[in-house]
Amino acid sequence: KKAQDAAIAARPGIRKVVLATNIAETSLTIEGITLVVDSGLERTVTFHAGSGMDRMETRFVSQDSATQRSGRAGRLAPGKCYRLWHENKILQPHRLPEILQADLTPLMLELAAWGAGIDDLHWMDRPPGSATTHATELLQELGALDLSGAITPHGREILNLGLHPRLAHMILKAKTIGHGHEAALLASMLEERDIFTDHDRFSSDLLLRRASMPGRFREKAGIKEAPGSPDTRMAGVLLAFAYPDRIAKCRGKRDPRYLLSGGKGAVLKPEDSQVGEPYLVVADLEGSGTDARIYLAAPLSEAELETHCGDLIRHETITGWNGETKRLEARERTTLGALTLEEKPAPLPSGETAAKGMIEGIKKEGLAALPWSKESRSLQERVNFLNRHKAAFPGLLDSLDLPDLEDETLLATMEDWLLPYLDGITSLEGCKKLDMKSILLGIIPWETQQRLEELAPSHLTVPSGSRIPVDYHNPDTPILAVRLQELFGQKETPAVLKGTFPLLVHLLSPAHRPMQVTKDLASFWQNSYDEVKKELRGKYKKHYWPDDPLTAQATNKTKKFM
Repeated sequence: KKAQDAAIAARPGIRKVVLATNIAETSLTIEGITLVVDSGLERTVTFHAGSGMDRMETRFVSQDSATQRSGRAGRLAPGKCYRLWHENKILQPHRLPEILQADLTPLMLELAAWGAGIDDLHWMDRPPGSATTHATELLQELGALDLSGAITPHGREILNLGLHPRLAHMILKAKTIGHGHEAALLASMLEERDIFTDHDRFSSDLLLRRASMPGRFREKAGIKEAPGSPDTRMAGVLLAFAYPDRIAKCRGKRDPRYLLSGGKGAVLKPEDSQVGEPYLVVADLEGSGTDARIYLAAPLSEAELETHCGDLIRHETITGWNGETKRLEARERTTLGALTLEEKPAPLPSGETAAKGMIEGIKKEGLAALPWSKESRSLQERVNFLNRHKAAFPGLLDSLDLPDLEDETLLATMEDWLLPYLDGITSLEGCKKLDMKSILLGIIPWETQQRLEELAPSHLTVPSGSRIPVDYHNPDTPILAVRLQELFGQKETPAVLKGTFPLLVHLLSPAHRPMQVTKDLASFWQNSYDEVKKELRGKYKKHYWPDDPLTAQATNKTKKFM
């Protein structure tokens, strides 16, 4: 303290220059200061997404900081402040709290060591949820936290090193394979800004930087092996320990584009010496999406991946739908995060697993991909017709136990009604043997099936004796399309729901062309039949067109067969 006091003490008759950091804004008063020269800059800790860690950055101060700095000139006597920026420069009103912009990975590890969570503390500025989630997921990936968020023994070792968890994890893992010294050198380099500042001029190759850098701080990491000549060939492996989410796979031969194990895309400049490396580990990049530029990386071989990153690699059999071949396929897939390291065909599973895969495939293709017959569609439409009119005919339909057979519902509930019938079926071609009518009837109680036929019959028998299908496609207006001659003698409009719901009758010519559409057959006979008869007699001379259709015999034949 005595030496410090002497350094800042005023010296009568002698001018002194004091170089001060941000701490002098509020925490220190020096006698004799009458002049302040403010650069307008400050060094502040900021999370750097490219490196995945905090870095010190130089940036402009905020308005309140500038005011505090100018106040240093007038604490004990009148003074002046000279600001080294344009007077029209716009400064932010306040400095953003560090906790809102810094990497929270070290904080989340500290909290876990205390046995505390974010909600257990009272924050002046609550840490952003996205940042705490990202930090927790990274710590779990590094093995510092378990799945419940509790600190692990490895996490306590990381904490004791006092480095960023990425770097501490790298050093601890490297020690177990005899490369702790090299890991310590890499850590010291990664903690600072890239020593090659002109990224457009230099390659992204981390080994070029490593060759330019001396070693330091092995003691703190507890590394006992002799420095010797570090094996820089292990740089990719060591970097993968620190950046398991930044292992990158080349998208194609001599392609500068890469996919990161964390799911993001990144790219090298086309002339970069590392373009086409099958695998890289990225230590620094800038940007987002597929346009993120790789600034610093080291190569990693597939053998090194398997040997040293085995805990990150997953082996699974994926059963999925092939939209081109319209069939279920199984593939054995080896992955590392978002990266597919290897994929090859595998035997299809049997039983319910395959059936569920088929369900997903059919959902993608749509309900129409199933082998619907006219009868099965008619059954579906008849049920939908009755469900549509339940409220309007409570006496008839309230007690009717009918399922919902709308397309959307059938798609959503396919596991319930179709799954049992898919055993052994692995393609749309195989689905052709499905009897859709029987399948739908399987979800309708037997008693309800009988009432369905009574209330919404699939066919109606007309005076000629023919059974004519009823079209329920539009549940609001079911249609009976029948040749006019087959309705001779029919006074009332054909109806369903026990005669309470008239059908829309399409009266057809002998050639099955619509001649008239009506919901009132009696009115048609009285008002329109004579005109229609004249037209039909001229076109269809071999057919029977009586003057009185209500007393004539209905027929589906010509005069010759009557």
